[in-house]
Amino acid sequence: MGLGPKMTPESVNSKSDFVQFVEGLRADLAENPDEWENPTLDRFLDAIAAWTATSDNYYRNTARPVPDNVSWRFFAEVLAAARIYE
Repeated sequence: MGLGPKMTPESVNSKSDFVQFVEGLRADLAENPDEWENPTLDRFLDAIAAWTATSDNYYRNTARPVPDNVSWRFFAEVLAAARIYE
């Protein structure tokens, strides 16, 4: 992906980092659509739901702790707001 070496999920530690990360995803999709398994909104949202449902396994399989301080409401608010935000 064209996010650059600094823009990994592990590099996101603030709201501005998150904004830069999302902007990097958008730019990468525009520049490298063939590298995306889920390049359409419907497929992307399906993948978000599927990955989230099984994310505990991802963390266990990569010997990382399962996050316990996630604000699920915040993520839901971000997705809901993006539906209508101009």
